[in-house]
Amino acid sequence: MAETFVPFLAGEVALVTGTSRGIGRAIAVALARLGADIGLVQREATGDAAAEIAELGRRTHLAEADLGDPRAADQAVAEVAEALGRLDVCVCNAGVIHRDAALDVSLADFERVLAVNVTGAFAVSRAAARLFVERGIAGRIVHVASVTSYHGSVRAAAYSTSKGAVAQLTRSEANEWGPLGIRVNAVAPGWVQTEMTGALRDDESRFAEITGRIPLGRWATPEEVAEAVSFLVSPAARYVHGHLLAVDGGYLGR
Repeated sequence: MAETFVPFLAGEVALVTGTSRGIGRAIAVALARLGADIGLVQREATGDAAAEIAELGRRTHLAEADLGDPRAADQAVAEVAEALGRLDVCVCNAGVIHRDAALDVSLADFERVLAVNVTGAFAVSRAAARLFVERGIAGRIVHVASVTSYHGSVRAAAYSTSKGAVAQLTRSEANEWGPLGIRVNAVAPGWVQTEMTGALRDDESRFAEITGRIPLGRWATPEEVAEAVSFLVSPAARYVHGHLLAVDGGYLGR
């Protein structure tokens, strides 16, 4: 039986942050497959997402921005909207991690993680929401949280703190912006096969320990997280609001 495909984002523009690789790249390509033109917001002009999206016949615009700087975040959103003519979807994916014992992590490293993962996500989503209100667009915002939004990490205190904050940011924005016609949700990925988790996957004992706790018995691919984001911005999720959707293979249920 042929798979039914509906390009429900045709004629729309989606902005995705952190698109040079991993989950962000997969999200950008997935939304392009659904018909959207894509604003790529990255710290540097690296990766091949733009080329793959162009092959799909969609337009792209790359805005280089360090999202640890809120002013750069604001400017990136405005740049994408101007270059592509509108904005309908905003996915705040960009994030950094610092692995160290909580006793040893420096304040500078801790602050950097929060600046990118929390303040940057707020600045981007707020700029997008302001555009939605100004232009009368029923926009959709998706944050990328984590299973560590629900529990503390070992040797990643800054990261789990930031992702807990992203969960609360999602709920707060949903409460304020829902009456304005803006839907706000988040995905909470579990263990995903990305460059960020490479060291853990290379550690045989740690990899086995983590995998053994996942009921589905494997780590997610970036594309599987992207599919969850696609659902949240789709008409099928029109009454899903203020929700954290775990994409974890059942990890949180153990």
